[in-house]
Amino acid sequence: MSTHSSPEPRTYVVTGAGRGLGLAVAEHLGRAGAHVVVAELRAEIAARGVEHLSAAGVRVTRVDTDVTDPGSVATLAAAVADLGGAHGLVNNAALADGVGGLPFWQIPDEAFSRVLDVNVRGTWLVSAALYDQLAGHRGAIVNLASDAALYGSPRLAHYVASKGAVIALTRGMARDAGPDGVRVNAVAPGLTRVEATESVPAERYALYREHRALPIDQTPGDVAGVVAFLLSEDARYVTGQTVVVDGGFVMA
Repeated sequence: MSTHSSPEPRTYVVTGAGRGLGLAVAEHLGRAGAHVVVAELRAEIAARGVEHLSAAGVRVTRVDTDVTDPGSVATLAAAVADLGGAHGLVNNAALADGVGGLPFWQIPDEAFSRVLDVNVRGTWLVSAALYDQLAGHRGAIVNLASDAALYGSPRLAHYVASKGAVIALTRGMARDAGPDGVRVNAVAPGLTRVEATESVPAERYALYREHRALPIDQTPGDVAGVVAFLLSEDARYVTGQTVVVDGGFVMA
């Protein structure tokens, strides 16, 4: 009989993990044995997400979090420290619900600022708050961008700008974090059928299906495995990159 104890599970923080893509990522990581921290703003969505993950056998901790509030983010960091610190972070929380529909010259200033605040500043705030923990574990960060920033989706300029900024931020973070052995990458999904995209017009889905190399709808599961790879040791020499996962709609 072996006298070696089983290693402690890795702890991954996933923001916006109560539903949709974030929930799919959390479940993928949890089913592989990780301890997942669900950092979600809305309590009712967080509760449903945690219930789903628990039913799937995932070891999960819930920390209700507003990624734009430094105090809330500090509370998240303290809670994760009590669990032994973060080995990885997935910055998935973003404002996407119903943000499109207007040309750039008609977008209200408040709406533009709010999208940038959540999608860009929130990514930076959480990453900064958890950085010492990640450095201690020589961990990894994955930021969720979007192929919208590469395609230039119409009537969505503030969202496009925010996700373009996430791609640029990822590169800057990777340069700063490299000496500590922390890797930082981005994943840019295409139009994915989740709750946050329910308001997307049918013609936008049709456009993606028509012009993808793989003419099928994208699901959250198509992205979760790529995120898990970038967090893993299999990607130990990958940093500062943006991996586009959209069925070949955008090709660099």
